Amino acid sequence: MKRGFFAKVYDVVRRIPLGKVATYGQIARIVGEPRAARQVGWALHVNPEPFVVPCHRVVNREGRLSGAFAFGGADAQRYLLMNEGVQFVADDVVDLQKHLWEE
Repeated sequence: MKRGFFAKVYDVVRRIPLGKVATYGQIARIVGEPRAARQVGWALHVNPEPFVVPCHRVVNREGRLSGAFAFGGADAQRYLLMNEGVQFVADDVVDLQKHLWEE
């Protein structure tokens, strides 16, 4: 049986370590669907295990936080990332040079 796209996304997001972030497009490439960044966002929006699958560690290709973050918007996402030691270059932009996860 072929595993579902959302399940693959959750598996990848679980591997993002503390203090690192990944982009929607990066996750799409890892799961073998390089043009499915938007679908990665949909998968994270309906994340069934928000404290197991750390979707707060996923940002857009510019490092911008998600305005629709499941835990309460960009402010909550920023708070969670800052508590993990993630640095920002602007209020809502993660320093990807320092914190982009490379698998």
